[in-house]
Amino acid sequence: MEAQIKLGRVRGIEIGLHYSWVIIALLITFSLANYFRTQNPAWSPSTVWLSAITTALLFFAAIVTHELGHSVVAMARGLPVRSVTLFALGGVARIDKDATDAKTEFWVGIAGPITSILIGSLCLGLSRLLGWTPGGSLASPPIAVLVWLGYINLALAAFNMIPGFPLDGGRVLRALLWWGMGNADRATRAAARAGQAVALAFIVMGLLRFFAGSGFGALWMAFVGWFLLDAATASLAERETMALIRGVRVGDVMSRDCLTVSGATSLQSFVDDYLLRSGRRCFVVEEQGQMSGLITANEVRRVERELWTQTTVRDAMRPMSQLRVVSPQTPAADALEFMRREDVNQLPVVSDGKLMGIFSRSELLQLLQARAELRM
Repeated sequence: MEAQIKLGRVRGIEIGLHYSWVIIALLITFSLANYFRTQNPAWSPSTVWLSAITTALLFFAAIVTHELGHSVVAMARGLPVRSVTLFALGGVARIDKDATDAKTEFWVGIAGPITSILIGSLCLGLSRLLGWTPGGSLASPPIAVLVWLGYINLALAAFNMIPGFPLDGGRVLRALLWWGMGNADRATRAAARAGQAVALAFIVMGLLRFFAGSGFGALWMAFVGWFLLDAATASLAERETMALIRGVRVGDVMSRDCLTVSGATSLQSFVDDYLLRSGRRCFVVEEQGQMSGLITANEVRRVERELWTQTTVRDAMRPMSQLRVVSPQTPAADALEFMRREDVNQLPVVSDGKLMGIFSRSELLQLLQARAELRM
């Protein structure tokens, strides 16, 4: 999940916001304002709103800290972490590599809930120092903020420990199954199916509660279940795909008949004579017999149509300096993972400084379809 708003970096990890976060942030702030107003009718409107906004900001800081907990452990065990993104249902740490052993998977998975438990315990401990007792009043704004943050972080830890992949509890379950089975793929499939079962239970419970009169809060539970079901299904599909291409090299599936286009060609001519006539999506740009870059429909779309006749392929292409290349011996799984991480659809395949072909999702999809038809 990509962040639309960049907030900065912590220990080299980019922190960002997905647009959906803004919606949930507003909902939480208004909900907190109503909660504080109900609990403390004597508070002025400014006190209510200041407390609500402060609590919401601290809550999202706690979610970032939860994800950083995963990230710190992952980096300590040799797994690179690219970013942490807040979105509607929480946060996600983008770890660039899978764990290589069950122990690493366990500690990376459980680090987030442990972090939330520590934050929740710290908040409740501070509120006790300020004079709060369990079941007592929340008359003081600092106490009200700390108590809410304490309980919500403990609830966040409990929710994330639900044994459904890809929640933290699902990762912990996968680690335990991996340790018991001795096979990462089997453990992942079992954990993902557990995640699907948990998600379906959320959906059914949410719908039953909604029709029983529990209101739209029950639909929220069903929505969370739908999100978990989609995530678990995607994780299972990804694992199945990786299993199918195990042992496959880039050179086995790359396209060798790369069409070339001169960098001096106008974009209008490129679209009319190459893209629309050939049906291909990726073309090698040549300058004086040397590969100088790649151009696809994505690069063309970035240029306003009125300027196509005035813009050359050279102006719109992705130059070689910006391209990541792979060799024919690169595992297809590694190339696919890189394409997913960098959000690209093609990779040039180069050997001894010469272009050998283009590796793309379409070639890989054809291989997967053939293997699926033959059940191999």
